[in-house]
Amino acid sequence: MLNEGLRDQESIRIDNVLKTLLSLVSVPKFWNLEDKINIEDQLKDFGLNIQSLIDLNETDLITHLLRCHLDWNQLEQFADFLIGFSKEKQFNFSEKSIVIYNYIQQESKVFSFGINSKIAAAKVNL
Repeated sequence: MLNEGLRDQESIRIDNVLKTLLSLVSVPKFWNLEDKINIEDQLKDFGLNIQSLIDLNETDLITHLLRCHLDWNQLEQFADFLIGFSKEKQFNFSEKSIVIYNYIQQESKVFSFGINSKIAAAKVNL
């Protein structure tokens, strides 16, 4: 278990990685090698890469992200990243994002209309 100071530092680090990932996918584009390398560099902080995102099943991905100490908001941001990364249809992580959103809804014990609408929007991309 992380002490409070380390937990705060870890949370800030995770937030920064997620902000960068979300900024990389916020503008629709065709993914070239440089873009993929930028994504890979950020995913490395979570012990992931594009291929591991493809290979991991939904349950293992959630378990992996929880081991990286992502909280509910950070899990939601990671699922948002997966949706953004799927927009150009070169990759489709919509199913994984839906499972993450559902996990947040069930395990946080707090219903979120925002997450519910994200689930509905992600199902359109399936």
